[in-house]
Amino acid sequence: MTPADPSPGPGTGRSADLIAVVGATGTGKSDLAVAIADRVRSSGRPVEIVNADAMQLYRGMDIGTAKLTVPERHGIPHRQLDVLDVTDEASVAAYQRDARRDAERVLDEGGVAVLTGGSGLYVSAVLFDLDFPGTDPELRARLEREHDELGPGILLERLRSLDPHAAATIDARNPRRLIRALEIASRSEVVTPSLPSVPRAWRPARILHLRRDRAHLVDALQARAQRMFDTGLVDEVERLRAAGLERGRTASRAIGYAQALDVLRGEASVAEAVDATSLATRKYARRQVAWFKRYATAEDLDVTGADRSALSDLARRLVP
Repeated sequence: MTPADPSPGPGTGRSADLIAVVGATGTGKSDLAVAIADRVRSSGRPVEIVNADAMQLYRGMDIGTAKLTVPERHGIPHRQLDVLDVTDEASVAAYQRDARRDAERVLDEGGVAVLTGGSGLYVSAVLFDLDFPGTDPELRARLEREHDELGPGILLERLRSLDPHAAATIDARNPRRLIRALEIASRSEVVTPSLPSVPRAWRPARILHLRRDRAHLVDALQARAQRMFDTGLVDEVERLRAAGLERGRTASRAIGYAQALDVLRGEASVAEAVDATSLATRKYARRQVAWFKRYATAEDLDVTGADRSALSDLARRLVP
């Protein structure tokens, strides 16, 4: 099926050098981003892609995140890929700082930055002026004193009451990680901000919102979940488990990875894990659709049935 002709909404920056390709999981964002970058490069301008998928930040998490292979990237520099270990905790505030720095570098060189991904908060952190709370020095200092005076056992019990999952996966022998986990669990202000009703843009951007018909998307996500397990997701997770995946507060909860861990623990069959992954992905896709609908100036593109070739054709129309 040929994607609908692009028709920008009011206020969209047609000539903006920051282009965001957004949408639900399984809509072809990565392929369209590369096709757009190819078009820009062919015009002689520098171009880079900035990842905005929170799970693609992690090294080794490839199959379950549908990360493009090196050949599929067509030699286009990709930033914010493979920048975290699976034991690291992802931070939207740190991502905002680093992703904007990557985008600004190529923009300052007269080039184009293509931001792409489906993690709504991460996309919004780059495109709009969202503020994120940092660490709480007073709370951190108090927890450090308590650790020194009372030992890790008391802090671990408190963590269990606030966040049982974190307590089950934390290495209590690592004071830094234990204190950080308890700091996060204790801080009432650690609530991810929502997109304001009238967001203020960081800088001019052209936002491309990809959509697929719901029925087609559901079928595609079921097939995608099956394909992930058929192509070695459990083996990938077994390798990451050896690297500490289960200690990773963020990475261990990723869709597909949590289900593959259940397989490795003997808590689920592969077939059950596929179904659970498909269901979790569909729920996540609904949240993504709701999030990106609020981007009032986005160009709404129906890519139902579009394959990689059709997305390349679409890129030619978007970037003449």
